[in-house]
Amino acid sequence: MSLLTAAPMTAAEVARELGLTHANASYHLRNLLTGGLIFVESEEKIRGGVAKRYRYDASYEREQRLGRGPLSDEQLRGDFTAVAHELIRRTRDAGFPDSGKVLADAELWVDRATWDDLRTRISEALVELHKVAKPPRTPGTIRTSTTAAMFEMESE
Repeated sequence: MSLLTAAPMTAAEVARELGLTHANASYHLRNLLTGGLIFVESEEKIRGGVAKRYRYDASYEREQRLGRGPLSDEQLRGDFTAVAHELIRRTRDAGFPDSGKVLADAELWVDRATWDDLRTRISEALVELHKVAKPPRTPGTIRTSTTAAMFEMESE
């Protein structure tokens, strides 16, 4: 979905970027579309067929777009698991240049006002990062990885 943030892409473009077959990319894009996680921004004729350009908009509230209300605990666990697997994929063959790296992991107790403020500011920063993203390999850009997971835990 990250690839579809900066610019809409066809299944063929996604396949090339991720090193997948066209059929595999199409399959996953259809599932993301069916799940309401991405949308078709446009269609164009290519070599006698019609290619859909898929897009992901991080500023949409997922629950509003799906119209199904808040996600269940199981759905959220699935999302967090998918993000964890994506982080593993990205770091598997990564080199880490000597530029600003940030890594944090913590289970903390904080007051409600501080939690609400920080969660809002971090959410806004993540949406802004998606908005300023450029298509893959745009001259003058750097490839980055951003992963964030923040959630309130039940008290024991």
